[in-house]
Amino acid sequence: MSQGNRGVVYMGPGRVEVQDIAFPELALGSRKCEHGVILKVVTTNICGSDQHMVRGRTTAPEGLVLGHEITGIVVECGRDVEFLRPGDLVSVPFNIACGRCRNCKSCQTGICLNVNPARPGAAYGYVDMGGWVGGQTEYVMVPYADFNLLKFPDADQAMEKIKDLTLLSDIFPTGFHGCVTAGVGPGSTVYIAGAGPVGLAAAVSAQLLGAACVIVGDMIEDRLAQARSFGCETLDLTQEGDMADRIEVILGEREVDAFVDCVGFEAHACGCNHGREAPATVLNSAMALTRAGGQIGIPGLYVTEDPGAADEAARQGALSMRFGLGWAKSHSLHTGQCPVMKYHRPLMQAILFGRVNIADAINVQLITLDEAPRGYADFDGGAATKFVIDPHGSVAA
Repeated sequence: MSQGNRGVVYMGPGRVEVQDIAFPELALGSRKCEHGVILKVVTTNICGSDQHMVRGRTTAPEGLVLGHEITGIVVECGRDVEFLRPGDLVSVPFNIACGRCRNCKSCQTGICLNVNPARPGAAYGYVDMGGWVGGQTEYVMVPYADFNLLKFPDADQAMEKIKDLTLLSDIFPTGFHGCVTAGVGPGSTVYIAGAGPVGLAAAVSAQLLGAACVIVGDMIEDRLAQARSFGCETLDLTQEGDMADRIEVILGEREVDAFVDCVGFEAHACGCNHGREAPATVLNSAMALTRAGGQIGIPGLYVTEDPGAADEAARQGALSMRFGLGWAKSHSLHTGQCPVMKYHRPLMQAILFGRVNIADAINVQLITLDEAPRGYADFDGGAATKFVIDPHGSVAA
């Protein structure tokens, strides 16, 4: 089949455009991709990590088709696809994984060894992640489909909860992974750095895992209000004051059991210096505020090259950390992309059986494909919203 296609394209720092792009083919270069499928995109989300590229803080090339959070309907299957059929509604993990290498077989699908010639791990529409075409489009090709895709058991039921289920491609598993790797469990006290969509997803995940108290820190009041709307304590990091003192007011203790960094390398200093970038500040706060023997989950993005950094070391991804403090306190730190397939099926079940209302917590707002540039601008301005693109107008608001 062949028809028109449009997508969101990175045009340089601060600029994205919706353009006509090629309709996807079942091909990997000159080779037929018989294990792939073509999807009609139902929903595709704007991710905070997309903003790093759009701000010019990565080496992303102009002309890159953006988008790695994809939910869609199968419209065409390669010859070797056995377990999917046209008409199936599926969630696409943002990690592209072969299912055959030693890492995939160990459930480490975020660092597949066969889908990116430059380094382990690949993703749709992302810098240095293998050159795969992104999914903020009307149609997209997905390789290794039998392995990668999560089929929803009842398409009609799934469409009724599509605003929740669209978050399974990245943000919900990523927030959950941050909490799991931080050791969150029943009765835990947890600090979540950042109240953007991933931070809010981590806060919901901490509650789902049984945390006793979840504290969320951010510099934007609307995002903090969103965290309070589902029962979190909050810290406004533009205010002066030692963070340990402020945590003690909430917990009666100066440290937390688990810390989750949902900010990453564009972090800013706190208090009166909140307008100044300080890329290691969250990592240093994590080691200062986590109890001895505690764990730190780091789903926030850190890059190997940051052309917009304030100093030469940070441009090369070299940050000034008090690592000796973390060593002295026997902290466990866990980094890297979330292996989405490790979590997406149980989180789907939690959504379908009403155990979690992730879309409400994150304040999902549907927009059209043509509204994507405005969505990027509003998100960058600090909107307390997760923008979900509905390319074909098929999702009821």
